[in-house]
Amino acid sequence: MVEGHAADEWLQTLVLLLDLGGTFAFALSGGMAGVRRRLDIFGVLVVSFAASTSGGITRDLLIGAVPPAALDDWRYLAVSLVAGLLCFFWSPLIEMMRSPVRMLDAAGLALFAVAGSEKALAFGLSPVMAALLGMLTGIGGGVARDVLLAEIPAVLRADLYAVAALAGAAVVVGGYLLDFPVTAAACGGGLVCFGLRMMAIRRGWRLPVAEKSHAAEGDDRTA
Repeated sequence: MVEGHAADEWLQTLVLLLDLGGTFAFALSGGMAGVRRRLDIFGVLVVSFAASTSGGITRDLLIGAVPPAALDDWRYLAVSLVAGLLCFFWSPLIEMMRSPVRMLDAAGLALFAVAGSEKALAFGLSPVMAALLGMLTGIGGGVARDVLLAEIPAVLRADLYAVAALAGAAVVVGGYLLDFPVTAAACGGGLVCFGLRMMAIRRGWRLPVAEKSHAAEGDDRTA
């Protein structure tokens, strides 16, 4: 009984750490995207908060964990605001990284995909639904960021975005089914998601794109 309680406490701590890590990474990604679009400081902070919490809020609402952790725990707001301020005042330092927005986005995607799967499993969802919810948690922040900046969400056009999140979540679920240690499954899932996303960016891996129909080409020429 004591061991089971300790395991539950460690799982809660792990999900919190992953959540806060993903919050920071996505907040930096959103903040840098806002700086590049020359938003004012309020706009940068809004985009940072939305990008860093949308996925987690959606996850918590779907599994009935209300109020959502991002709205109930001050640390989520604090982390996102700190990240947004870092982007606004010290963006040149962050820009020294190669493709900082994409790298931070990949890190946030991996952390949230893993955290979403772990929390869904802890709430008793089936493995398949836990993997799908992990993917949804991962892509939610990027979708919110892109919508606020009037861009087509990366999940609809980017190199293996949702697929990478689903792969990482599937590793977590597979570890759960095989009774692997929670930490090992989380690390494995995060590495798979981050590695697959970064490889897709560097090598241009992408899913098949819809071909433009002849009718659409004719409409374009007419216009």
